[in-house]
Amino acid sequence: SMASPALLMRVVASAYSVAEKAATIVRNVMSAGDLGIVEKAGPNDLQTKADRLVQKSICASLARKFPKVTIIGEEDLPTDDVTEELIEDGHCEEILKKPCPAQYTGIKEEELVIWVDPLDGTKEYTEGLLDHVTVLIGIAYGGKAIAGVINQPYYNYEAGADAVLGRTIWGVLGIGAFGFQLTEAPAGKHIIVTTRSHSSTLVNECISALNPDTVIRVGGAGNKIIQLIEGKASAYVFASPGCKKWDTCAPEAILHAVGGKITDIRGNSFQYNKEVKHMNSAGVLATLRNYDYYASRIPNTVKQSLVP
Repeated sequence: SMASPALLMRVVASAYSVAEKAATIVRNVMSAGDLGIVEKAGPNDLQTKADRLVQKSICASLARKFPKVTIIGEEDLPTDDVTEELIEDGHCEEILKKPCPAQYTGIKEEELVIWVDPLDGTKEYTEGLLDHVTVLIGIAYGGKAIAGVINQPYYNYEAGADAVLGRTIWGVLGIGAFGFQLTEAPAGKHIIVTTRSHSSTLVNECISALNPDTVIRVGGAGNKIIQLIEGKASAYVFASPGCKKWDTCAPEAILHAVGGKITDIRGNSFQYNKEVKHMNSAGVLATLRNYDYYASRIPNTVKQSLVP
């Protein structure tokens, strides 16, 4: 008889279905029209009813199936008032069919940390820039991002009334990443993707030093990594604190699964163990290819002003 699938594959397969449920919640909140917006630290740091419902849905659904896994979500919410209709019990069969990489077959529940951003790009969501929005579920082991799920609830939303909305991208180190067409940015072009709503002198100084052909400003870390893996941008550069572990964990796993690289602006890799501080205070530098080209051009003045 076939051995039951390894824990990691079961977690990823569940996270896939949980992310699809999350996307439905995101779309339902938007179509109901009352976003229930609350300012957290200021006008660029918002929380909506979708952030709240989605986080409850993701965390409660995964905690019910994997009670010993540590789950860290962006929003500070009570966990006791989750209604049954928020629970997703399904999983993706396709993922369970893939063999688990040997180095992860012995993982126990208590060794996993799941980082959840229920709605990455909240500000864009409130402004109707729906293609910027993603749901992020990142899975870490030994402090490293090893698997991730990114759902885009509004993928395809400009394709007309009959279009199927949304897609789910997933990846595991040692297996690869799926749900999109891996594409490299045009050779010899330096297309930088960066923040849309958190710009600063330092952010712009760093970008200018890279002498870009084009700069794309979009919301959401998940969205920016998608720009890299689909060849729309060659580097994601953000010389500022502001990004958090739940923004980078899932995107990092997917980027690394296809041979890309993400670090802070100083070249340090991110740590995802449960004790780690949540802020990526030294910014982000990510590429699908040619990481060293961009890393070598970050000015020392920029590096020195960002303390990890």
